[in-house]
Amino acid sequence: MEIQFLGTGAGQPSKSRNVSSLALKLLDEINEVWLFDCGEGTQNQILETSIRPRKVSKIFITHLHGDHIFGLPGFLSSRAFQANEEQTDLEIYGPIGIKSFVLTSLRVSGSRLPYKIHFHEFDEGSLGKIMETDKFTVYAEALDHTIFCVGYRIMQKDLEGTLDADKLKAAGVPFGPLFGQVKNGQDVTLEDGTKIIAADYISAPRPGKVITILGDTRKTNASVRLAVNADVLVHESTYGKGDEKIARKHGHSTNIQASEVAREAGAKRLLLNHISARFLSKDVSQLRKDASSIFENVYVVKDLEEVEI
Repeated sequence: MEIQFLGTGAGQPSKSRNVSSLALKLLDEINEVWLFDCGEGTQNQILETSIRPRKVSKIFITHLHGDHIFGLPGFLSSRAFQANEEQTDLEIYGPIGIKSFVLTSLRVSGSRLPYKIHFHEFDEGSLGKIMETDKFTVYAEALDHTIFCVGYRIMQKDLEGTLDADKLKAAGVPFGPLFGQVKNGQDVTLEDGTKIIAADYISAPRPGKVITILGDTRKTNASVRLAVNADVLVHESTYGKGDEKIARKHGHSTNIQASEVAREAGAKRLLLNHISARFLSKDVSQLRKDASSIFENVYVVKDLEEVEI
């Protein structure tokens, strides 16, 4: 499981940062990629990665500001051009209005897609658990921005315990069908009458990962709730230390406030993105240094950077 950042800038693209989009790569888990936001130029950024557009099965939109959605029409159209791959449906989750934006863009441009889009729109009254599969659950909660905006909490369900093959072999179980039966939780009896209790050779279930991906927001209790005990918290850092007043005015957070959220939530790791173009490369290390005074395990991400979870 990895997160790859396709755009880490705030508001408008700069020479070093594109606008908002990131990919949660779940290839080993379910052979899918989920996009979170799709700012202008996202499809160009994807060309610099190993991501195959058809693997993108779900897109989660945090809010309807242009720097988070203007890349959707282009990406959706280009996704249709992978002629050597099977056409697969796509799901889009986001605030009410995202369906109208996408369908209007496709209609006005005369774009026809050979796959279906399934829209899941919500407002403040329909948040909470918005998606569940056999392996993942996704929750959304309203944040505090200048327009309706949400954060997402992605929870991987507990993983099955692993088989201790060496211990099983030492117990006299020959490699083959009996191994498979024990792995599936079935007790077996060997030819000499020895009974093998499957539970003795399988580890306890492992807790799944928790990933919190927030949209644009002022510091708010909702951010803390979404990030409780998260393995990774992705939080905006449009502004820096001392910029609290201007951050509040424009509906954003500082690096210090993001660190406070991570600390209060008990998150394990904080990744700062949505960086204002006012911060040059030489300023980024200071952003991280200031934030680390509040929450130590913090990092400022870069475009195309991949982080393993």
